[in-house]
Amino acid sequence: MRLTRFALGRHAIASGPKLGVLLEEEGVIVDLAAALSLSAAAAGDMQAFLTGGDASNAAAAAAVASGLHRIDINQVRLLAPISNPGKILCVGMNYEDHCLEQGMPIPDEPVIFCKFANAVLDPGAPIPLIPECKNLDFEVELAIVIGKPCYRCSEEDALSYVAGLTTAHDVSARGWQIKRNSGQWFLGKGFDGFAPMGPAIVSCDELGGSAGIHSLAIKCFLNGEEVQSSTTAQMVHGVEACIAWISTFMTLSPGDVIFTGTPPGVGCFRTPQLWLKDGDEVTVEIEKIGSVTNRVQAVKPTDRGNSALLKRLSPETAP
Repeated sequence: MRLTRFALGRHAIASGPKLGVLLEEEGVIVDLAAALSLSAAAAGDMQAFLTGGDASNAAAAAAVASGLHRIDINQVRLLAPISNPGKILCVGMNYEDHCLEQGMPIPDEPVIFCKFANAVLDPGAPIPLIPECKNLDFEVELAIVIGKPCYRCSEEDALSYVAGLTTAHDVSARGWQIKRNSGQWFLGKGFDGFAPMGPAIVSCDELGGSAGIHSLAIKCFLNGEEVQSSTTAQMVHGVEACIAWISTFMTLSPGDVIFTGTPPGVGCFRTPQLWLKDGDEVTVEIEKIGSVTNRVQAVKPTDRGNSALLKRLSPETAP
């Protein structure tokens, strides 16, 4: 199953966010908000849907089987599949070849940092480039979306707690990550709009289980040119290992997201370095899951406390 969120209107938002099931081969989305008679508050709330567990999944499957409430995909705009994760946890230096390109040892244990929900960005919405950020970088990542409460799980059981996987972009302000703020990673990774995700949360079975998940092509394109290309087989710590490790220390809840690291080719470690600039278009893509495209948009130094600016940068109202 491919769970997603969408709004009516291809180029402008013509409705509030709604939950849906993406049927790509048929070119339609099943409107779960209508099929399940969800309230306005719950219509686009993926976290609440996932909290429903097996009952929610069964209801979604029944909605698909009914053949009703189908909308042509050309009539909708896909949004980030979850907008309100309780936690966004990220695994650093988790591709062997990415460690080698920066001259760092391969970690024995997953290196964990975090983002907040304010970083979530819809496909097509602008990535804000603020004047205080001079070294904006790209990172394509496979992201895990948790489907059931999980605490101290084993690697063998880890996938049973997963709702699915999605494509993510770990946008990174390298100056703040590496040189500023004492060199800790959180601030440089946590700006507004630094976590584009989509187009759907794809269930593990649709990806072929663990073997399939760990053999996906993963790519990033900058203005149409391929800048990252690898496979999830290169991950140092696989999906199950990341879940088991993190859940050793904290409970993972439905809707929590885990970014699993990026392959080599990022702008920071190129010669010469390659930084994102105003107007650049970045596409992150993972085989069998899909792609997300966003354009970088400079924020003017005078834009402070500007409600019009906030509306323009808001994921679900961007043109």
